[in-house]
Amino acid sequence: MSEATTVANTAVLVSLDLGAPDYAESLEELRLLAESAGVRTLALVEGKRQRPDAATFAGSGKVDEIAALVEELEAPLVIFNHDLSPAQMRNLTTKIQTRVIDRTMLILDIFALRAQSHEGKVQVELAQLKYLSTRLVGMNMDMGQQKFAVGARGPGETQLELDRRKLDRRVHLLNERLKQLKRHRELQRKARDRSDVMSVSIVGYTNAGKSTMFNRLTNSNVYAANQLFATLDTTARKIFLEGDSPKQVILSDTVGFIRHLPHGLVAAFRSTLEETAQADLLLHVVDVNSPERHDQVAEVNKVLAEIGANKIPQIVVYNKIDLQALAAGVKRDEYGNITAVNLSAKTGDGVPDLRAALAEFRDKPRVQEAAVEWHPLNDH
Repeated sequence: MSEATTVANTAVLVSLDLGAPDYAESLEELRLLAESAGVRTLALVEGKRQRPDAATFAGSGKVDEIAALVEELEAPLVIFNHDLSPAQMRNLTTKIQTRVIDRTMLILDIFALRAQSHEGKVQVELAQLKYLSTRLVGMNMDMGQQKFAVGARGPGETQLELDRRKLDRRVHLLNERLKQLKRHRELQRKARDRSDVMSVSIVGYTNAGKSTMFNRLTNSNVYAANQLFATLDTTARKIFLEGDSPKQVILSDTVGFIRHLPHGLVAAFRSTLEETAQADLLLHVVDVNSPERHDQVAEVNKVLAEIGANKIPQIVVYNKIDLQALAAGVKRDEYGNITAVNLSAKTGDGVPDLRAALAEFRDKPRVQEAAVEWHPLNDH
């Protein structure tokens, strides 16, 4: 990564309350997303509307307020906590006289910043190109000069000012590369199936502690940080479970989910996410310290359903119990099947219980044939 990409940007954040029940949570996520992208927030502009303004989303009065603040603070960027249409983005850029990006562009930027593997980079670039293809007019005026600015990572290097025909050719090439990578992964999966090795995927809301737990279970050093989307590329490791005869398991760490995850990202990452749909078991990591954990679980399950992974058995892992002074241990349903494990990936408390739960599931893989029901009123 070049040194230019590590330079912190500054921005004015804009978030309008349209009456959604999760507005406060969405606003906090905007702050965390900006921070994860290396953005220092100069100011936050809020407002209430019954519905978005067709031309500028925020309305003329609010846009004038934003423009005045941008001029006063000399802000080089404005980030909206909403998805903007191409026309709205162009109108806002003209009126505010600085770069304007929306929530989707911000998330795409973080993905471009974090992608390390070849496949991850291809998937991110594909999602960015598809998203930006409808926004080239009026946006490319400074993309070439700001390759490493927030909202301009990745496709900035492919020169978005190319005509649409060249853009379409690039998208086609990226799709072909993903097909090749998918075929290679299918061959690996078939080989794993023949060897009768159980496959376990770690899923969960972003920043729930998945990578920390993965490292704890595998003695690895996968990048883990208190950031949204700290992990992007899927990482797999072999672990051996205790028992009469040690059994090998393939454990995979996956990208975290978030509410309002851009559809283009789900589509571009479908080939990687489908690997989750082939798992024998899902470890659904939940931040037990988060007051929004019920909604976060619902968001994760919604994406799992979209990729066809909603029928795979789950063990819910309630992480960060050290912050709640909760006891480690295993929870079972009325049939004696393990449904949840309380643990702290940070301290290691409860991790042996999880390993024992995995071993038990491995020894009785046919017992749980449907996804575990999650009961939010008794979640820990």
